[in-house]
Amino acid sequence: MNRNNFFIHLALAFVLILVAAFAGQLNRWQKQWKAQVRIVPATDKKRTMTVTDIALNDARPSGRPEVLVKFRSGVSQETIENITARFHDRVEDRIESDPGLESIDDLDDADANALAAKYSTLPEVEYAEPNFEITVDAKGEPLVPVFPSDPQFSDQWALKNSGQRGGKEGADISASLAWAKTTGSDKVVVAVLDSGVDYTHEDLAGNMWTRPDNMAPYHDNELGTIDDENGFNAIDNASDPMDENGHGTHCAGIIGAEGENDLGIAGVNWKVQIMPLKFMNAGGFGTTKDAIEAINYVIDRKKAGVNVRIISASWGSTQKSRALEEMIRKAYENDILFVAAAGNASTNNDRSPHYPSSYNVPNVISVAALDRHDQLASFSNYGPKSVAVAAPGVEILSTWLGNQYEEKSGTSMATPVVSGVAALILSEHPRMSVDELRKKILDSTDPIVALKGKIVTGGRINAAKAVAD
Repeated sequence: MNRNNFFIHLALAFVLILVAAFAGQLNRWQKQWKAQVRIVPATDKKRTMTVTDIALNDARPSGRPEVLVKFRSGVSQETIENITARFHDRVEDRIESDPGLESIDDLDDADANALAAKYSTLPEVEYAEPNFEITVDAKGEPLVPVFPSDPQFSDQWALKNSGQRGGKEGADISASLAWAKTTGSDKVVVAVLDSGVDYTHEDLAGNMWTRPDNMAPYHDNELGTIDDENGFNAIDNASDPMDENGHGTHCAGIIGAEGENDLGIAGVNWKVQIMPLKFMNAGGFGTTKDAIEAINYVIDRKKAGVNVRIISASWGSTQKSRALEEMIRKAYENDILFVAAAGNASTNNDRSPHYPSSYNVPNVISVAALDRHDQLASFSNYGPKSVAVAAPGVEILSTWLGNQYEEKSGTSMATPVVSGVAALILSEHPRMSVDELRKKILDSTDPIVALKGKIVTGGRINAAKAVAD
């Protein structure tokens, strides 16, 4: 055999030795595998799992534990594991500070109440109870914002300021959070004391007050009987309070344009009843006497059973009227809030009063106006002692005559925002007195740097705080 043949034979012999060795090892592996693994017959699949099986399952994904079980003192951990294994359960956690208290996950996802009842029957168990779901207490519940489907809602920065048109994000009344609690109630009536209201407007018609069928028409000893089906017209003591100016319609929409109706805008209240009171003409002028007559009408309707709790008054002058002041006081005595515009002369109402907002009557809330940057509007009156709160009042989009929508500015626009918030409060707390209602509003503001030293509360009205319990 030459040298080359010798090396070839040697290589072949080495390969054969390796193959034989590998085959032997493979046979040993097969035997070991057969000893450790078996095919479970169908009849065997429901066998009771052992403690070891449970331990092996510790790595499996598990759900939330269904029950909390307190085992009696002296019960060993081995006994506990045997019990849970017998029930096809696993100990999810042991509560170290309370020995014997175990959170248990049922691997079959059984009903938690049934599982707790089953454990409770065992002599080893002191008590067992479901792993109850806990929610944050309603008083401090984090509210999820609610937004209406109304197509022009995105332009209503007063309700939700996302920084649109260069505004300051968050400079709004937190309406979307308030709506998570309430969107209003058609059992609350707000009287809009103004130029009347276009009660046929597509976004208002569903929220307009009409005299109930079982209520007698309004009767005045001197004026006679007036058919007040749609409200009251104090100018000519007629039955039709239809708006010819637009101002009252704009204010009404801020309070209660119907929300979630896929039309126009949303009011602070999606549901409410708006009572139109007309005392100003098409030119936007009225008289003290007509304002008094309209308030007298509201008081009469309140006594007749109408749940009218708020008068919204977006007007005023520098002339003080004792008669008007006394009539507003009569409204207070009948549990009616009177929300009034602070005025648009950029003056301090503490020094130069503006009426009716400056009347010292317990039901009066005077309202200043803010712009979309949380700054006091350049035109807004103020008063650290006489102006109570502030609300958005610049470039406010709302309803207008003839199914239209327009932007307007003024404390006239800020006032119905506060009136609307008052109505939201009453939808949650219908028995709240006028004193409680006023206090609730003054306590429900966000402090604003620009308002410090300018108004009583130093803050902007916050609807979410107002409706919180």
